[in-house]
Amino acid sequence: MQQPMTVKAYALALIALGVTLVAAPAQTTLNSSAAAAPAAPALSSTEQTIKDIKNPVPWLNWGGDFRVRNEYFNDLLTLNPNAPLHEQDYFRFRARLWASVTPLDNLSVNARIAAEPREWMQPAGYTPYRGRTGLDMREGIIDSLNVDWKNVASLPLNIKVGRQDLFLGDGWLVGDGTPADGSWTYYLDSARFTYELKDQQTTIDAIGIFQKAQDDAWLPTINPNHLLTSEQDEKGAILQVANTSLKAANLTGYFIYQNDTKVASNGDNADIYTIGGRLNGALSDHWKYWVEGAYQFGRKSDTTIKYPAVTSNSRALTAYGLNSKLSYLFKDKLNNQLACSFELLSGDNPNTGNDEMFDVLWGRWPHWSEIGLYGYAAETRVGQEGNLIRLGPTWTLNPMKNMELSTSYYALFAMNDVPTREASKTLFSNNDNFRGHFVSAVLKYKFSQHMNGHLWGECLMPGNYYAYDTLIPFLRAEVMFTF
Repeated sequence: MQQPMTVKAYALALIALGVTLVAAPAQTTLNSSAAAAPAAPALSSTEQTIKDIKNPVPWLNWGGDFRVRNEYFNDLLTLNPNAPLHEQDYFRFRARLWASVTPLDNLSVNARIAAEPREWMQPAGYTPYRGRTGLDMREGIIDSLNVDWKNVASLPLNIKVGRQDLFLGDGWLVGDGTPADGSWTYYLDSARFTYELKDQQTTIDAIGIFQKAQDDAWLPTINPNHLLTSEQDEKGAILQVANTSLKAANLTGYFIYQNDTKVASNGDNADIYTIGGRLNGALSDHWKYWVEGAYQFGRKSDTTIKYPAVTSNSRALTAYGLNSKLSYLFKDKLNNQLACSFELLSGDNPNTGNDEMFDVLWGRWPHWSEIGLYGYAAETRVGQEGNLIRLGPTWTLNPMKNMELSTSYYALFAMNDVPTREASKTLFSNNDNFRGHFVSAVLKYKFSQHMNGHLWGECLMPGNYYAYDTLIPFLRAEVMFTF
C-alpha cells in the first residue's frame, strides 16, 4: 500500500510540471517576439491589469503566492531503516498574502500572513501530527509585520522594526529564525539599523533580536496550535560592517551575541559570542570566491549531551567554523559554472570538559542540502549542523532559456567520531569519521513571470560513521505561483 501512494504523490506533482512545460516553448516564443519588437508596450494588457490590481492606489501594494511541494525521504529522520516512521511522503501547500502601505515618503508598513496545510501520505514522522496520515490543517501565522523608515532625518540611515526576514551574507549564520517549521516561515522579531557611508562604500548594520520559541508569543495565530518554531527563546545582538571598495576583496566583519533560554526538552541555555568575517570577490572575469570564518566562545548548557555522560551542566564553549567556495565561470552559451566548496564545523570532543561543538545560530536551513538539514534530527536537532567537514564540486548550467541544472558531490566527514548529543548510541559506530558520499541534482524552470518549479533529488551513501549503511534518498517536486 505504501508504494502506490508514493507513486501517486509524484504523479500528481510531475503532471503539474509536465503540462506547464508543454506550454513553455510557446510562452518563450511570445516573450522573445515581444522583446524583439521595438513598438511593443512595456507590459502586456494582462500584466498591466495585474499591476493595476496589485497597486490600486499609490500608497498600497499587495500580492501573494502559493507553493505546492511533494517531498519523499527514507531513513533520514531516524538513520535507521527498522525504526517506526522511517519513511516520509507528504504534500505541503503554502499560501501567503502580503501588503505594504506607504503613508509617507520613505515610510512603509509591511505585513504578511502565511499558512501551510499538509497532506500526509505516510504516517507523519514529525510535527504535532506525528504518527497519523491525512490532512493536517495546522494554523495561519503573521510571519511579517514591520515598519520600514528610509533616509531617517535625511541621513543615509534605514530603520526596520518588527517581524522581518533577515539574511546576512549567504545565510551561513543568519538566515532562518524559525527552523522547527521548515521553510514555512523564516522570520526574526528584530530591529535593524543600517547606515551607509557611500563615499567609503561601507555599510554598518546593528541588529537586535527578540525571538520567542512559541509562535503566538508576540502575535496571535489563526486556528492556534501553539507550535514551537525553535527549541529555545533567543535574544541577540549583531554588529556588522561591510566594505565593497575593492571588487576583488569585499570585506565584512561581524560580532554576534546569542542568548538562549530553554523551552523544549532539547533546548539550550546559553550565552554564545561569535566573531567572524567574510571575504569575497571576483579575481578575474572567470574566477570568483567566497570565504567566511568564525570563532565562538561563551557558555552553554545543553541537556541533549550524552557522551561521555548525561549532563546539563553549563560548560565553556570554544568552537570554530569555516565556509568557502571557489567558482570558475566559463561564460559560454550554456553559462557553465564549476565550483568547489569546503566547509568545516568543529565538533564536541567527549574527552574534555568544554563544549567544542560549533553553533550555526540562526543558520539552521538547507543552505547546501535537505539531507544536511533533516539528517541532523537524530544526531542533534533539525538543521543543527556541527562536527562536519564537507568538500566537493558543484556544476551548474542553463541548458535552455529559463532553465537551470545543478549537480553536486560532497565527501562528508565528522571531526570527532563520537557524536556527543542526544543521538542513540546504536545509530553510530563511534569509531569512524567518514559520514559518507553525498550526491544531488536540481532542475529548475521558470515557466512565466508568475510560475516556476523544480525537481530536486539527493542521496546519501552513509559511511562508517553511521551504524546503518542503507541509502538515504530525498526527492521533491515543486510548483510555485506568484501574484
